[in-house]
Amino acid sequence: MRLLAERPVIKPELGQSEDFSLVLGGPLYQLLLRSGLIRPPFGNLASRIAVLTVFAWLPLVALTILGGTFAAGVPVPFLYDFAVQARFLFALPLLIVAEAVVYLRMRAIAAQFVERQIITESVRPAFRAVISSAMRLRNSLAAEILLLLFVFLVGPAVRRETLALHSDSWYATAAVSSYRYAPAGYWYAFVSVPLFQFILVRWYYRIFIWCRFLFQVSRLDLNLVATHPDRCAGLGFLGSVVFAFAPLLMAHTCLVAGFIANRILHEGASLPQYRIELLAVAVVLLALVLGPLCVFIPKLNSARLAGLRIYGRLASDYVNGFAAKWTREPSAEREPLLGTSDIQSLADLANSFAVVKEMKVIPFGKDTVVRFLVVIALPLTPLLFTMFSLEELIKRFFKIVL
Repeated sequence: MRLLAERPVIKPELGQSEDFSLVLGGPLYQLLLRSGLIRPPFGNLASRIAVLTVFAWLPLVALTILGGTFAAGVPVPFLYDFAVQARFLFALPLLIVAEAVVYLRMRAIAAQFVERQIITESVRPAFRAVISSAMRLRNSLAAEILLLLFVFLVGPAVRRETLALHSDSWYATAAVSSYRYAPAGYWYAFVSVPLFQFILVRWYYRIFIWCRFLFQVSRLDLNLVATHPDRCAGLGFLGSVVFAFAPLLMAHTCLVAGFIANRILHEGASLPQYRIELLAVAVVLLALVLGPLCVFIPKLNSARLAGLRIYGRLASDYVNGFAAKWTREPSAEREPLLGTSDIQSLADLANSFAVVKEMKVIPFGKDTVVRFLVVIALPLTPLLFTMFSLEELIKRFFKIVL
């Protein structure tokens, strides 16, 4: 790992082989491209959301109206199944929006490895190889076939154990050991939910590719400069991954909000009962988005220790020379103090040493965690209305801030 290397300032340009994208490719992307639902690179976003949402949700509306279970007729009618509405009207569009957001932001994040000269010219061939490997995984037909098999083989069992209410509903009649599907239930179980689950697990696969990419980059000979003003040796830009994954995070908490709303309104539960689950969801999502950045901890720690050693030695040399010149020599033999640059140089050196001393060994700070918590909390705020009225919430808010 190169530290504090002196080299001419250049403005690196990304080649086509270094154009990193988690979402711009793959069999499903090619299929949507040919169908016209995607206009390169990620145009027709509104049409794509409308088509997929209508395909997953609208037949359920029609079938429950025909079956008399849209707004009544069973303990949990379709209109009041908040988990389903959250899944198809909020989480599914957010997962689709996430593709466009990740495309725009993630390319910029990956490009900064070169733009900030963390990846130097000698390392760029290895960096290109890492990107090429990630793009091969992204474009893998076998991977998406395996994801489909997972959805159809494992998905139904997961759904029955974690999402189903313990009462008759619009999509099924609860029995002792199984469910008897209504007509709407067949579309829900074999079309709508598999479509949603495939899009969701495909995102998990993309996050796996991102984690692998970061790990492989962390093993390269990175040019980390301990005095970089971002206090992360130049890697501080990685904290903006929270903004890139914001729609994906919100989609997850929409699912959680719908699940809890169903239990509160149909089974008599209360929001505080789910505080452990909410904390667990926050921890899992934090690990999913910010956890992969921790692969740079060893390199950042090495950069910090090397910086402290190098600047500590430089500071000792300078302050000894400063003391010898300004405090030990007779005043008659010294140059005039007024106008000398030695004092400013001493202050600049102290500032540089302070930057190294304050350097973080993880490439994000408290502000990143706060932004993360705000993003995941937004879809959960409607649940507060199950505990307090709007008037009481406003009063409590003003008591806190005033």
